[in-house]
Amino acid sequence: MDPLLAARIRGQSGLVTREQALAAGLTEKAIRWRVHSGRWTVVHPRVFLTEPGRSGWDLRAVAALLHVGRPAALHGVSAGHAWTLLNRPDDPIEVVVPLGRSGRARDGITMVRSRHFDERLDPTAWPHRVTAAHTVFDLCAGQTLDRSVAVMAKAQQLRLCTPEQLLRALAARPRQPRRRMLLEALGEVRDGVESAAEYRYVRDVERAHRLPVGRRQAPAAGQRHRDSAYDEVKVVVEVDGRLGHEGWAAQSVDRRRDLDGAVAGWLTVRPTWLEVAHAPCGLAADLDAIFRDRGWAGRAEPCHLPACLVTRQRLG
Repeated sequence: MDPLLAARIRGQSGLVTREQALAAGLTEKAIRWRVHSGRWTVVHPRVFLTEPGRSGWDLRAVAALLHVGRPAALHGVSAGHAWTLLNRPDDPIEVVVPLGRSGRARDGITMVRSRHFDERLDPTAWPHRVTAAHTVFDLCAGQTLDRSVAVMAKAQQLRLCTPEQLLRALAARPRQPRRRMLLEALGEVRDGVESAAEYRYVRDVERAHRLPVGRRQAPAAGQRHRDSAYDEVKVVVEVDGRLGHEGWAAQSVDRRRDLDGAVAGWLTVRPTWLEVAHAPCGLAADLDAIFRDRGWAGRAEPCHLPACLVTRQRLG
């Protein structure tokens, strides 16, 4: 086999198109012989697998792009899976092409057209896909704010894109659903918030009740970081966004970190997701009492909710 064709096939997860094979010097007869003999199998019309039995998401994704033809790129959930923002290997492969391009999807492949194809295509990633920043906002569309914050935070944690790149991508999407809320949440992600639970804490507990502003992702022993550290009163707030029970090892790490802090005079408060999401006013009232007991000269303010527990506490 032609060395260049062999290299291309290796880079395409063992796949080759009819046009690529012909351009490398194979004849129609040679292609048919390989298929009829079982050396190649047909994945899609005019797309062949040269390693029968091979499978996997990468193969499906590349096969979809080869079937649709250039220019085309992974989009939506498929781009999110390729960027490791989510794990959805069994979903249909989503492909985007330029507006006005002909072609039809088939079983296992969905296709959309976009006038923004060129500016949203990542120039180097393979399989070809939409940039990580634009993929984030494609995934945010139709999702809850909590899920959206989680995706934005994960993209930053994985260093797929910077907050500035996310801001530029959002600025280029004036019709993005809930754009204003995403812009606000992105500001918190840029400042160090790393989860939806932390975002809710900053928005609904700390800021809404005018508590002191914590230092986000403060360094701790063992190259770990704490969600919010309040240096003036030596209090750390670690928001636990986990809905289930963690294993012994994870709990041991948390306990060790708390003990290290206690030795240095720090108090660690670990509110749960339910407290942050469903009882933020009560949590704010508790933190207000803790902070003032440890020397804070201020006082929490009631939020916009008429039944805010901080208000009740003052009336009492």
